[in-house]
Amino acid sequence: MQTINKYLLIFTILLSPFTSIGQRFKKPQNLVKYDFKKLHFGFTLGINALSFNVQKSNNSLNNDTLLSILAQNQKGFNLGIVSNLRLGRYTDLRFIPTLVFGERILDYRFNETNNLTINSKRIESTLIDFPIYIKYKSARYNNFRTYLLCGVKYSLDIASQYKIDDEGQELVKLNNHDLMIEGGFGIDFYLQYFKFSPQIKISHGLINILSKDKTVYTETINNLKTSVWMLSFTFE
Repeated sequence: MQTINKYLLIFTILLSPFTSIGQRFKKPQNLVKYDFKKLHFGFTLGINALSFNVQKSNNSLNNDTLLSILAQNQKGFNLGIVSNLRLGRYTDLRFIPTLVFGERILDYRFNETNNLTINSKRIESTLIDFPIYIKYKSARYNNFRTYLLCGVKYSLDIASQYKIDDEGQELVKLNNHDLMIEGGFGIDFYLQYFKFSPQIKISHGLINILSKDKTVYTETINNLKTSVWMLSFTFE
């Protein structure tokens, strides 16, 4: 949560000068007919942090040596293709298939013979996201407008190892299908030849993606759901 708040603060500070200047001065508009297009396309790229929401099972309470399970987010990057359908003056329907590269770490802390040990399980993911959003836009002022996004997305992990024999390595395996809700906000800048849009999005998984086995690393977890934030830059 501290990471998310930090990026929200940075995003707000970066946008403040543009907003104050736009309110003081009326400027000639770029791309005057852009918002009247029924359909347009673009691309997006950015950075992400994948993590987990961990819900322990009752087995963890019965395990005297396991003290805690902590999820660490790790930075990755993403790129995608934007398809935008105009629904009305202030609303759009957006479909943005995205390739996401990232990894997550689960830290298991054990107390064995009064010695604290940490076993870290690193989980690499290559996701193909298929999100559908409703974009609600403010009125345009000069060459910018703000907007909100909300929607759902299906995610396919093509790097999932849930069917692979771990050969005694005790891997934490994830199912390759996921479903998430997603929300975010950003600002559209209308430049001379294209529209540039920085945005922040936060996703929360709806289903348990843990592939159970007979090890302490999965038996002590009841639910493992995805948590993601993304800072993206869209060019349309």
